[in-house]
Amino acid sequence: MFTSTGSSGLYKAPLSKSLLLVPSALSLLLALLLPHCQKFFLYDLQAVKNDFQIWRLICGRIICLDLKDTFCSSLLIYNFRIFERRYGSRKFASFLLGSWVLSALFDFLLVEAMQRSLGITAATDLPSGFLAPVFALFVPFYCSIPRVQVAQIMGQFSITNKTLIYILGLQLFTSGPYIWILAISGLVSGMCYNSSVLKIHQVLCVPSWLAKLFSWTLEPIFATSEPTSEARIGMGATVDIQRQQRMEQLDRQLMLSQFAQVRRQRQPQGGMINWNRLFPPLRQRRNYQDGRGSEQQASPPLEISEEQVARLMEMGFSRGDALEALRASNNDLNMATNFLLQH
Repeated sequence: MFTSTGSSGLYKAPLSKSLLLVPSALSLLLALLLPHCQKFFLYDLQAVKNDFQIWRLICGRIICLDLKDTFCSSLLIYNFRIFERRYGSRKFASFLLGSWVLSALFDFLLVEAMQRSLGITAATDLPSGFLAPVFALFVPFYCSIPRVQVAQIMGQFSITNKTLIYILGLQLFTSGPYIWILAISGLVSGMCYNSSVLKIHQVLCVPSWLAKLFSWTLEPIFATSEPTSEARIGMGATVDIQRQQRMEQLDRQLMLSQFAQVRRQRQPQGGMINWNRLFPPLRQRRNYQDGRGSEQQASPPLEISEEQVARLMEMGFSRGDALEALRASNNDLNMATNFLLQH
């Protein structure tokens, strides 16, 4: 109920699945069985600068040596898998690659600025792992995922579908003394890549031939089968997990039944939902502002953004209902989403 990125598991997200399984398995292997090999995966910018150990820029920025960072980053990658479904694996991989490369440059700049201005040496204490691209994903998450209120505390504090994701990011942000350097470099690199500064997205991208090669070789390994319409309750789950899964199923069934009930109440001529009945204040407000009172005159059609229609369709709504909801809510994506989810 509080997820903002859907509940279809890792379907159509093979890259996200590989980022969940491979680095996490290697992190556990280094922590439990090969602790003496952790020195090869330290993110040591001092060694890169003085001893020209360039390989640390790769090995030190892939595998987390702290299991807490592994857990938090894995949860965030799982929630950010919607971007792979929306943009495709190649564009998603290009974003991760671009932010990963750019953040290494920003790491150097921040560390040097701290050492020259404050006299603080942090080059040898940076946390290892695929952390900067995870922070970079908060940029498209903030910009493109609509905010939907799901609960309210004490009548003042709202809990949205994005609240728990931000809490996870805050937990990762406070997990170490110098992880804020990676967070800042990741956010800045994400903003640079997302806004196409200096056409970075055209330079730092995955070539089409490499994307095809990985789709032939690795995608069959990490592909996930299409989920069934009814999710089965895990037989080996605890009672609390089974109860939570049943509650989620009941919530989805209730939402679908309410939406189906509204669908049955259609206008006889158009076959669409009677939005005049469901959104009377918005319709009347427009007429009263024009000084017409109760006169119903034809107004020019409102231009609907195809991007917002695509976002609503990705949530599972039909194109017709998405168009009517955006028209009735005066192109307000949050209001249209709230109504479609509640009906």
